[in-house]
Amino acid sequence: MAYKARLKEFDNILNKDVINLRDLQKLAFNGIPDDQGKRALCWRLLLNYLPTEKASWSTHLKTKRDLYQQFIDEMIVTPGCKEADGGVNDHPLSVNPDSEWQAFFKDNEVLLQIDKDVRRLCPDISFFQQPTEFPCSVVVNSMDVKRLHRRVERRVLKSANVERKGLGITKQIALSLKKATEDYAPMDEGQEAHWEVVERILFLYAKLNPGQSYVQGMNEILGPIYYAFASDPDVTYREWAEADSFFCFTNLMSEIRDFFIKTLDEAECGINNMMTRMLTQLKNSDLDVWLKFQQLELRPQYYSFRWITLLLSQEFPLPDVLRIWDSLFSDEKRFSFLIYICCAMIIIIRHQLLNGDFPSDIKLLQNYPSMDVQIILSKADELSKKLY
Repeated sequence: MAYKARLKEFDNILNKDVINLRDLQKLAFNGIPDDQGKRALCWRLLLNYLPTEKASWSTHLKTKRDLYQQFIDEMIVTPGCKEADGGVNDHPLSVNPDSEWQAFFKDNEVLLQIDKDVRRLCPDISFFQQPTEFPCSVVVNSMDVKRLHRRVERRVLKSANVERKGLGITKQIALSLKKATEDYAPMDEGQEAHWEVVERILFLYAKLNPGQSYVQGMNEILGPIYYAFASDPDVTYREWAEADSFFCFTNLMSEIRDFFIKTLDEAECGINNMMTRMLTQLKNSDLDVWLKFQQLELRPQYYSFRWITLLLSQEFPLPDVLRIWDSLFSDEKRFSFLIYICCAMIIIIRHQLLNGDFPSDIKLLQNYPSMDVQIILSKADELSKKLY
């Protein structure tokens, strides 16, 4: 009965001609129902992709989806096409800055990393290995010419969750549960798997954001968004999951991209400041644990770098990540609540941490124990309402 009442509350907000975003944030903060496509629709609104005026949705969505198709047509370069079409002479050794071959080789360096990462996305579920209902026809019927995974050599890469050069931490310890036994296989002509769609989205994002390009870990940010949209029971939305995911991911990255930019590590918006805020909150909330960490010299970089940068997407099963992100996307202060979640995670396992040594505490924090995520969120909400 309570569940039906909650569904009705969402309907009351979403059925209005103009969506009250503040009311939606307050309601969605406590979780969005999994069924009826509520989460996918709410995320489109909370990530500022859909306007609040419902009358403009149809035109807005068509414009955005047409634009995304244009990105595919123009940015997935097929070298030699200009020459074949009677255009300029274009060949692999051309020094012409407009040469498509030059762009092709440069793009492949980025694409190699994207390809490795998306082939291991959420290996604990089969979703990303399955074929999409709505493959991109210009790609899957191109005789492999426009299929991105065909452009890069297959290499073996040891599994690591986050790796960023110059950080001072060369590698974060990978979660054994998240390690795929085999890379995902591509589909035959005419079909494509969901991971191939994610690869295309990330490739286009890198092309459109050359200053930042692609950084390892972005696949973990896009994955849950695409999963939510591609699982939407409303086929009229599910058909456009790729385009909508691209724009929602772009909007989300505009808010958290500073976590991925090393030159901004020390800035107010950078990752180091977020980790400092988390440690300060921990000191205020549980001095004993904070002192234990100081004694062990257990720095937040060893565990919370991944937590914060990837919005906890690597610490919990996908259904729990979706629930956590309901709260994060609904946070009016935009990811301040993430600090409280991280503190709650530590405080909930305080007894194990206080009784442990450096190796056991690090292992515990980097392989967070399974539990009901609502316990963590409730504790985080409690911490956020306390004044010190």
